[in-house]
Amino acid sequence: MIYTDVSSKRRFIQCCCAIFWCLLSGGPIFGFAALKPILIKQGIYEEVCNVGIEVSDLVMESQPTFTNMLLGKVFALENDTVAKCTNQDLKLNMMFTVGAVVTNVSALVIGSVLDRYGPKVCGLIGAFFLYFACFIFIYADNITDSFISSFFDPYLIGYASMALGGPFAYISSFQLSNSFPKKSGSVLALLTGAFDSSSALFLIFRIVYNKTQGSFSIEDFFKVYLLVPVFITVAQIFVMEWDSYKTPPDTTLCVDDHQPTEEQPLLEPSHRRRDSIGDALKQPYAEEGEANLVKYSGGIFGILHGYSAKYQMKTPWFYLMCLFATIQMLRLNYFVATINTQYTYLLHSISSAEALTKFFDLALPLGGVISIPFVGLFLDYCSTVLVLNALLAVSLLIGVLGCIGNYYTGIINVCIFVGYRPFFYTAVSDFCAKVFGFDTFGTVYGAIICTSGIFNFSQSILDKLTHTSFNMNPVPINIILVCLTVLIGGITVTYVRIQAGLYNQRKQAQLNSQ
Repeated sequence: MIYTDVSSKRRFIQCCCAIFWCLLSGGPIFGFAALKPILIKQGIYEEVCNVGIEVSDLVMESQPTFTNMLLGKVFALENDTVAKCTNQDLKLNMMFTVGAVVTNVSALVIGSVLDRYGPKVCGLIGAFFLYFACFIFIYADNITDSFISSFFDPYLIGYASMALGGPFAYISSFQLSNSFPKKSGSVLALLTGAFDSSSALFLIFRIVYNKTQGSFSIEDFFKVYLLVPVFITVAQIFVMEWDSYKTPPDTTLCVDDHQPTEEQPLLEPSHRRRDSIGDALKQPYAEEGEANLVKYSGGIFGILHGYSAKYQMKTPWFYLMCLFATIQMLRLNYFVATINTQYTYLLHSISSAEALTKFFDLALPLGGVISIPFVGLFLDYCSTVLVLNALLAVSLLIGVLGCIGNYYTGIINVCIFVGYRPFFYTAVSDFCAKVFGFDTFGTVYGAIICTSGIFNFSQSILDKLTHTSFNMNPVPINIILVCLTVLIGGITVTYVRIQAGLYNQRKQAQLNSQ
């Protein structure tokens, strides 16, 4: 469907609706650091602890003797913000681990649903999972007290359902970038900004919870949150379209330097799988112009355009980026889930760690919104090799700062982290568009995010090692992750730099021979 088939007023209302629901449902699970203290205060998973212990073994068993004395004094005032024991902390962190994995693994499935059934069905599926999450959290206490609690964890399942519903609603909105072709970049930026800001949802809940002294419970919050899937349902039925908006027919963006062979088959237009996500992202790149894209990407734009997704995913371009994305995503999600416990150890102070976590809760949604314009400019005017080098350098800086037990260093680390997170996700998307093209974007990008998400289950292993083998000391895990980043990131950057040089030489040789 072309944008001219629908009135501009209706298209504007559709964009407003999508931005609003992305703001409330796109990725609220990433605000876990703000939600976790509420879960602790409400005694979630406290039954796995020895209730006779008055001081948190999570903190007390993991600190040096002099620190035990310090934390013992403040614990009486703040014991409701720290997990009562290791098992409770691990179970709470597992909620986020599963949620993050589900969010990322679902990317490939959602792309397929969007291509086959359109954005309306995709959005309604998202609303269904949000309904399901709300009802589970509302009746979680009843479920916990019933016989089914032995095989059905309402908090884990509820959080996973919320993690699944958000991406369905968010990704179904991508195609709206083509509803206003001349403003497609702005529409995508607003949708992305809304997604990043949605992590503030649990921060708002935490503020209300504290203001009401805990009377506004998790159950009450999700009773109110039911309005979100209701809104999505009404909007999808009465406002949104069945079909995705397509790139205008006069849009051309093609780099075909390849000669088809049996090993490297080109996809003929008539056999190409419809890729709604790739089509939605094409227009902003088309506005830049192919010449500029080739120039500013360092010459790699179009290097695998026209090849089948099957062939593309057999190349080092794919699996090196997949490995790099995996280690980065693991580091990002591990930090989000454990920031409070990490800095409780590093700073030897529950109160300082709590203050730092509160700053993180506020900075995470703001960082995404503020950094988006700068990320866009950086990706537009810097080569892909430079972008990857920047990703690697900033990632290593975050890793080093995360090993230093200083409050102000922690503040700097949080500020860099909240800017790096949207930079990383946008850079991976930009890499896939420039290297693999738009006809296979949904499949290739979805495969990278899906694979990375699956390996994020190892986050629970890292968490358990921190609690047991390293006695709550986060430094060894951070050092391991830094070393893996150096190894994988270094290989990825080196490969891209060498291949970009060879590709440019071949293109220059072709031009000289003509």
